[in-house]
Amino acid sequence: MRIAVIDLGTNTFNLLVADLDSNGFEIVHNSKEGVALGMGGINQGVISEEAKERAFAAFAKFREICNALSVSAIVGIGTSAVRDAQNNGEFIREIKERFDIDIEIVDGLEEAKLIYHGVSWSYEFDQTSLIMDIGGGSTEFIRIETGKELEFYSANIGVSRAVQLFELNDPLSAGDQQELVEWFEKNSEGINHFGPCEVLVGASGSFETFYEMIHEREFPKSLENIRISRAELTKTLDWIIGSTFEARENHPFIIPIRRKMAPIAALKTKWIMEKFGIREIVISPCSLKEGVLRRFFK
Repeated sequence: MRIAVIDLGTNTFNLLVADLDSNGFEIVHNSKEGVALGMGGINQGVISEEAKERAFAAFAKFREICNALSVSAIVGIGTSAVRDAQNNGEFIREIKERFDIDIEIVDGLEEAKLIYHGVSWSYEFDQTSLIMDIGGGSTEFIRIETGKELEFYSANIGVSRAVQLFELNDPLSAGDQQELVEWFEKNSEGINHFGPCEVLVGASGSFETFYEMIHEREFPKSLENIRISRAELTKTLDWIIGSTFEARENHPFIIPIRRKMAPIAALKTKWIMEKFGIREIVISPCSLKEGVLRRFFK
C-alpha cells in the first residue's frame, strides 16, 4: 500500500510518500515546502490570508506529486499553527474542497507521541534520551529511560512565535538571549520534572541543518541515525547565535525558511543541552510523518 503523509508544520510543510508492507516501509518520495503558515498571525490565533495562499500553493504541488505516484491514501496532520487558529475550520474545509485531502488536527500531546513513534522506527533507546522536535509554533519533548514510563510534553515556544513576539537585534544581543531563555523557561514548566539525560535526539528539521553546517554536505537520504559530539554541535550553535542575518543568507547550508529563525532554534538547543546535562547528540531523520505511518500497522 502506498501512503502519503503531509505534515502541516508552522514553518514547513513536509510530504512523505512510502510503500508499506508487513516488514515496515520504504520511502518513495520525501520533500518539503517553506510555507511560513504561522507568520502574520500565530500569536493572534489566526492563519493569515497570505499564509493560506502559500499553503494552497504547497498543496497544489503535493497533490500533483501524489497523483503522479499513484498514492492510495493521503493523511494530512495539522499541528501548532493550525490547532491554535480560530479560523482553522475554514482553512481545512478549503483544503478539502480544492485538493480532496482531509486534515486531522492533533493536540500537543498527540504530536509528541507521533514524533516518538517516528523516531523509534530507526533508533533504539539504549541510553536515557530526550527527543526534541523544534517547530515553528511548538517544541515537543519526549524523555525515555529504561524501566520508566515515557514522558511527553509540548511547549508553545516555537521559533515563529518568538520571532514575531520579540523585537530582536541583529545579531542577537546578550539581553535578547536572556529574554528568550526566560521565555523558554516560563512556557515550558512541564519539563522541569524531567531528570538528566545522556543523549539528545534531534528529530529532523533544524537538526538536519545543524548537521549540514557541521559537515558541509547534504543530510543523508536514509533512515540511519547520525551521532555528533557535543563539542562540534556547540561550535555550530554558537556561530548561529552570534551570526547576522546577512551571514546566514550567504550560508549555503541554511535553507531560506530557517535563515531568520535559526538563532532562536540554536539558542533553544543550547539551553536544553545545558539544562539536562546532555553529553551526546543523535540526529534522527524521522519525526511526526514517519510516526503517522505506524497507525497503519495496528
